[in-house]
Amino acid sequence: MTQTQRVEIGTRIDAADQSQWKTYDDFAAGIDTYRLPGADLTGRTVELTFDGGTGLRLQFLDAASVRWTSAELLSAPDGTVDPYDAVYVRDDVVFLNLPLASRDGEALTVIWSEATGRALLAHSVIAPERTEGVPQVGQTFAAGEVAGVAVTGAKPGPTRDLIGVRNVYRYSPHHLYEHVYLSTERYAWQCLQGEQRGHGAVDLSTLWRFADGLYLFCFREFAIPVASVWLHDLGYELRTTGIFLGINARGRADHRRAGGHVYPLGAVRYPDVQPV
Repeated sequence: MTQTQRVEIGTRIDAADQSQWKTYDDFAAGIDTYRLPGADLTGRTVELTFDGGTGLRLQFLDAASVRWTSAELLSAPDGTVDPYDAVYVRDDVVFLNLPLASRDGEALTVIWSEATGRALLAHSVIAPERTEGVPQVGQTFAAGEVAGVAVTGAKPGPTRDLIGVRNVYRYSPHHLYEHVYLSTERYAWQCLQGEQRGHGAVDLSTLWRFADGLYLFCFREFAIPVASVWLHDLGYELRTTGIFLGINARGRADHRRAGGHVYPLGAVRYPDVQPV
């Protein structure tokens, strides 16, 4: 090894500056390069009911806008028009996100199966102020059903299936991240390639099983105000589809699409005492 090589390794010139944490704007640009294509739901109407009495009616007006009406948690009884983004992650499973323009700092993400009638709701909200030790973007979740579809299969809910799993996610030629799912509450990540190369952390996370091989994964970061919602297809496809909600460099709520390929690295199994 030459003197030059020793200096480069020691100073980590290929990595992001460890004293400067990258912002939401830095890492999010281009993170949807390998996302699955969008779906046009024009003319369709979908009605869902979720645990806790939350109702949601979606009337898709065109390829980009939806009129949604909701009761209880979401409280839009008279209907509101907002943009939407939809992806068929499988032939019968829709990943739908509403990056709400009608409400500042909120997003609704809905996943449903046209075959089983099962549904899942993730509601992401940016808190007006930061609280020490608490992610600024919070999330709530609920399982539900699709009206007019005979409900079959297991109800979506929290899972321990991914504890100990280690995967790499490729979102673009310049975005490569590793995840290790530590428990039902936390995961570890590091950036292998991209703006955040060399950065990593342990953040709060949520894991739900939606169907065979389909897992909802959400994280809420401590260091910067951002959270995400992903649907990992860990079956044959090995694809992931997701969204981010965070605060950008201008101090405004910012919605981003994301998606890419999954490369499993392996898994560990605990022999006796298990993580939470």
